[in-house]
Amino acid sequence: MAIKVAIIEDDAWIRENLAARITQTQGFVCAGTYRTGEEAIERLPAQAPDVVLMDINLPKMNGIECVRQLKGLIPSAQILMLTVYEDSDKIFNSLLAGASGYLLKRTPQAEILDAIADVHRGNSPMTGHIARKVVQYFNRRGDLGPDMEKLSNREREVLDHLARGVPYKEIASSLAVSIDTIRAHIKGIYSKLHVHSRGEAVAKYLRQ
Repeated sequence: MAIKVAIIEDDAWIRENLAARITQTQGFVCAGTYRTGEEAIERLPAQAPDVVLMDINLPKMNGIECVRQLKGLIPSAQILMLTVYEDSDKIFNSLLAGASGYLLKRTPQAEILDAIADVHRGNSPMTGHIARKVVQYFNRRGDLGPDMEKLSNREREVLDHLARGVPYKEIASSLAVSIDTIRAHIKGIYSKLHVHSRGEAVAKYLRQ
């Protein structure tokens, strides 16, 4: 089935070009475009999108707050931030709000489509620049919180890979285990950290 993609973006040129590219690409369908977060909150849940492309710099409600509210309304939707911003605070606040990936607007459209498919499969796509910021941040982190201390060494290895945006299949290959074993580790991580998504787990890891 085609991946249903919604776009929340106040720049009409960017919004319309992304919608046209999605519509013209096999395997994708545009589930709606929205200029503001408020409009999306009101109308988007009825469209039940698989993936949402979310701008941060929206006119009133910012994209991070819109993510937080949309995840409450349609928790199954994967949200991919698409923005000009590169600073760490916005990256981590987006993850904390429930975003699953973070790309810059200068990313070529073909790569954006790849990222949509990637996040739909349960991965957390990020540009190399953003991934480096993530790595730098958790390399500077302080002591782990009590929830983190519950994780086994292997679970921490898996979470470390998740924080870098590595796909499940590559994590399994890197650790020389099956993808089912990785999924079992991730289930254990979610339980111990009291989270329900990859984005929440990574955000909690990075913040602690």
